[in-house]
Amino acid sequence: MRDFSADHRWLSINTATLRGAGRLDTAIEACARHGVRAISPWRDQVAEISLARTRELVRTHGLALSGYCRGGLFTAVDAAGRRAALDDNRRAVDEAKALDAACLVLVVGGLPGALAGRVASKDLAAARREVADGIAATLVYARSVGMPLAIEPLHPMYAAERACVNTLAQALDLCEELDPLSADSLADSPTAAAALGVAVDVYHVWWDPQLEAQIARAGRHRLMAFHVCDWLVPTTDLLNDRGMMGDGVIDIARIRGWVEQAGFAGYSEVEIFSSGNWWKRPVDEVIATCIERHRRVV
Repeated sequence: MRDFSADHRWLSINTATLRGAGRLDTAIEACARHGVRAISPWRDQVAEISLARTRELVRTHGLALSGYCRGGLFTAVDAAGRRAALDDNRRAVDEAKALDAACLVLVVGGLPGALAGRVASKDLAAARREVADGIAATLVYARSVGMPLAIEPLHPMYAAERACVNTLAQALDLCEELDPLSADSLADSPTAAAALGVAVDVYHVWWDPQLEAQIARAGRHRLMAFHVCDWLVPTTDLLNDRGMMGDGVIDIARIRGWVEQAGFAGYSEVEIFSSGNWWKRPVDEVIATCIERHRRVV
């Protein structure tokens, strides 16, 4: 397991963590001031300042992108909505490629219409089939431009409106179905990455009794991103009250150990949604705290 105590070489900041800074350019400049070497921006933040401006800033400061957030949301109430989702995912792939992101993270979607507050169907199995179809269609294009896709399983509390893939096992089942890797191909190219893998976010999977085994199953070929924050007790808002690492109950270092034992050697990406706390603090304080906790807790 890598030693993070001396520096923050392997720290990435998901720019959702810095929404309190305002615009993405402000957040990027702040990361650069603190010697952060990698980020993972959100599409709405990129759109606000433009893709071209984001690309310029990333190149100017020599930043890597540990991921790009996000594609997915494949389920819809009708065929037109599903086509629109596929079109949007193709644009997301192009944006991720233009920014040279390590992967495009997929939050796959839940019951049709639920995110808008108008559930059109309660058939969860059908929603999962729609998700599989949407990933399969997007994967064809993503492969053609060389952009890996990373399915992010979300905590079951989000199954209705945000993601009906809720365990790492479900995500890996989809990977194996849609992007099979043979033992022979892995032996021929042991360092090659899969076209479809997973993003492991401790906030969403820490509770899973099968987590260690499923991380080992994923291996270095499927493990594309590792997100860290903490689960607060009590949590006052299930979407926007994530904790800074060390302030909650997740054994983050243990999970990182499993991930690294499985072969992951990338960035630990801090992703904190915190409307009542961290988004209200000065951006330099937030980044400095991320650095300190990355060294001491992650």
